[in-house]
Amino acid sequence: MLYETAAPGGFFSLVPLIVVFPLVGLLINIIFGGKLSEKVIGTVASSASGLAFVVAVLQMISLFSHPEAVTVPVASWIQIGSLTIDWAFRVDTLSVTMMMVVSGIGTLIHIYAIGYMHEDVRINGDPGRFRRFFVFLNLFIAAMMILVSGDNYLMLFVGWEGVGLCSFLLIGFWYDKGKDGIGNALAAKKAFVTNRVGDFGFLIAGFLMFSTFGSLQFDTVFKAAGQNSLAHQGVIFAITMFMLLGVTGKSAQIPLYVWLPDAMAGPTPVSALIHAATMVTAGVYLVARSAPLYTLAPDAQWWVATVGGVTALFAASMAVGQFDIKKVLAYSTISQLGFMVAAVGSGAYVAGIFHLVTHAFFKALLFLSSGSVILGVEHGLHHVEHDPKLKKTLKGGHHFDPQDMRNMGGLWGRMRTTAVVYIIGALALAGIVPFAGFWSKDEILFETFNKYPHVFWLLLIAAFFTAFYMTRQIWLVFFGEPRSAPAEHAHDNPPVMTIPLMILAGLSVLGGALNLPVLHSFEHWLAHTLEAGLPAAEGAATAEAGATAAKGILGFTWGGLDPVVAIGSTLLALSAIAFGYYLYARRYQALQELPVAKRPDDPMRELIGPVFTVFENKYWVDELYKLVILDTYVAAAKFLAEVVDWKFWHDFFHDTVIAGGYRLLTRVLSVQIDLGVIDWIANRLADVTQGLASAGRRLQTGLVRNYALSVLLGVVLILGYLMLR
Repeated sequence: MLYETAAPGGFFSLVPLIVVFPLVGLLINIIFGGKLSEKVIGTVASSASGLAFVVAVLQMISLFSHPEAVTVPVASWIQIGSLTIDWAFRVDTLSVTMMMVVSGIGTLIHIYAIGYMHEDVRINGDPGRFRRFFVFLNLFIAAMMILVSGDNYLMLFVGWEGVGLCSFLLIGFWYDKGKDGIGNALAAKKAFVTNRVGDFGFLIAGFLMFSTFGSLQFDTVFKAAGQNSLAHQGVIFAITMFMLLGVTGKSAQIPLYVWLPDAMAGPTPVSALIHAATMVTAGVYLVARSAPLYTLAPDAQWWVATVGGVTALFAASMAVGQFDIKKVLAYSTISQLGFMVAAVGSGAYVAGIFHLVTHAFFKALLFLSSGSVILGVEHGLHHVEHDPKLKKTLKGGHHFDPQDMRNMGGLWGRMRTTAVVYIIGALALAGIVPFAGFWSKDEILFETFNKYPHVFWLLLIAAFFTAFYMTRQIWLVFFGEPRSAPAEHAHDNPPVMTIPLMILAGLSVLGGALNLPVLHSFEHWLAHTLEAGLPAAEGAATAEAGATAAKGILGFTWGGLDPVVAIGSTLLALSAIAFGYYLYARRYQALQELPVAKRPDDPMRELIGPVFTVFENKYWVDELYKLVILDTYVAAAKFLAEVVDWKFWHDFFHDTVIAGGYRLLTRVLSVQIDLGVIDWIANRLADVTQGLASAGRRLQTGLVRNYALSVLLGVVLILGYLMLR
């Protein structure tokens, strides 16, 4: 049953359009895309996402005059017994912030993808897939919008599964490419299966929620949990921990982070969309949205924060040893998600969402810029392959890897625009003031310092690694002499790709202003706006550390930033940059003068040896998972198939028990019963009949006198009988 929208004033009634516009865009391209040019297809898809962004902005404007959460029902969805769930949109500052990030960054990625995919589909030899890519991209935006705007956990789960499906479709977009022609398909399957493990946790949490509180609607669940927190403390802990399992899958935390690096198999715009603004932020949003439940489960908060802190450091160390330009950023994303998860686990929900927003700016910038670099090197490779003299210089022939940073270098003078915006993104990621990442990352460090000191130290070390591996990447890619002919002939890309990069670079510089301290009140604008969407989180969740946090280490703070933490973390990042500069701007260049046979591929390998090998091989976690989980699963499947199913069920049970038993039974029936009993009876009856017939034949002589005598004797016997009677 459809409802008439009953939202108070403003533009709240338009909120369903954030899903409708992307769906209309993909339907247009599905139905008419075969007759449209690439520019029109890209424009339709980008406009659909852009219109969704306009609707999100209108929702934010409406919230200025009506800051309380508004529910906009669309239709009655599920009515089973006591369970009633509407398809309804929730408009509050948390959901609208996510809407704006998803649609805003998503629109820039759509525009960038018009130029990128024009080249990519031709490099991969299938221009026909251009339309399919933008259909999937619009579907991704629509699913994510459902996830962040739903008014209940079931609607959130629909979006949750939708982005999982879209990630599978987009990671495996070039499903016939990769190692052995199936590498990308395997990467997509890995992402899909790993996320199903996390989804199991989300489902169990939902079942527990409904069985305990009788609802899946946010406000109803939170109210019931608050009123019966002591009676249901164990259940609430179980719900929040099962949610954490879902978070580790979707937001790539330990132990389910392994799918995210392999997601690099998708085209670069996909990497930017998944890593920056959509799928991986869903887990952080889930914890923030469920803040009232986590407030009631402090043990679960500790686990969330600890998982985030360990993941941040673990992934940052792995990024140090990667040579694929996108793999470095992939492990960086896992690390930064660890920062966000640690923040929301510490009750610092505003800091976590703030870092989600700034990270969307600079990580989208870095991924799209890496795509620009890769495309530039591929242009150089194309030039080299068509020049017989230059083609001889390729060290791998047609196996040349345009994503390997060891094949780059010297791109500063050849791709100046990309280099500048890349450096801006790297500085923001490293947390250098005044870039956006500084304000959000240092706020997280400050909050964890007061709540969970062990998490603070994990994040601080991770921040050092972050600044170092980004310095390493910048120098390997853009500075020094070109280390391959394709790098020497690389060039920048057209404005349709570079303009979105410039916009994202501006946001990476100015994005921190969203939460800059207001000097006259020492309060944050973003915190004010998000408090309306997280009343329980800002009221109860942070009350425990509120008194300590307000004072800071020196007894005061500046707009929520502790000067000691901020200055200390900045100096730490600068020291990491200086160390990276020494190794790669000085030491690495000196190593290039050595003979090729004695030249290490990375000065870090020469410096820390086996430790670098551990980082490069990612602690062999994938191999461990393969040995413990995959190989065990395959061995179990093989045992069940060959031993249980074939040898036991087929050979023994079917052939021996069933078929052998059938043959034995038929032998008993045919030999013992049929021949031994039934045939014996029939034969004896035949013998008796034959004997009687033989005796009867003696009376049939054929002589008339014998028959006359017989008649006479019969008459005599009858008469004798009558006389005697």
